[in-house]
Parts: sequence; C-alpha cells; structure tokens
Amino acid sequence: MKLSQDAAIVLGLAGTAMTFAHSREDEAERWLRVLRMHGRVGEVLQALGVPEAPLMTHARPAPAVVPADGGDPVDAICRRAVRMASARAADRVGTLDVLFAVLATYGQAFDRALYIRGTSRDELLERLVSTPDRALR
Repeated sequence: MKLSQDAAIVLGLAGTAMTFAHSREDEAERWLRVLRMHGRVGEVLQALGVPEAPLMTHARPAPAVVPADGGDPVDAICRRAVRMASARAADRVGTLDVLFAVLATYGQAFDRALYIRGTSRDELLERLVSTPDRALR
C-alpha cells in the first residue's frame, strides 16, 4: 500500500529517531515529536498547543530497545498502520493511521508523552473528530 507524503516523512524521521531511543517511553516521545510536525495529526497537535519541546526522558547509554514482537519499532508501526488503512479501504496510509498504530502500540507511554506536553489522548481524538480538514488549513 502507498504512503501519503506526510506519512512517509513521519516514518522516515522516526526511523532515524528510534535509533537513539533507550526506552519505550523515549520511543513514544520521539513518535510524538515527529507526528507533531506533519499531516492532519500534526496540525491538530499544534492546534492543541503541543510544543516542540525537548525530549523529557533522560539521555543515558543503554542497549537497543527491542519491541515486544522482536522487530524494528518503525517497521512494526508501519505494518500496523497499513493494516488499519486497509481495514478502512483507504488507497494510502496517512498520518492518522500512523497515530492510531502508535496509540495501539505504545498505550500509556504515548499518553504520558501527551500529558507532559499539556494534552491527552481524549483531547487529541476529540479535536481530530470535531475539526473538519478545511478548518485546519
């Protein structure tokens, strides 16, 4: 399945950023940072006032993080986003699919990253549902 331009950028940036993550929480924060800058999800996160803040987890040397399924975290998110886009009969994967894949994969770790930046999963989802695409442009 094809990726939208924004989803491709998010996944590409995440591929670079995840190399430096040292924990699941750090990965979740890195996903939030790249999602904040691109596509509909980025527009909504910016409208909610989510800042381009420094990472909140502490830098420390650690072995590479291996996701529960034993693979690359970006590949895992990409596969999950493709399944979600396919389930809704979309012609391409968008940042919304990537967001829902991240929410399903990281759960409370992503919720914490949102909380640290002054919002919540509920506020994000409400804004995504209630704001028409054209109002975000």
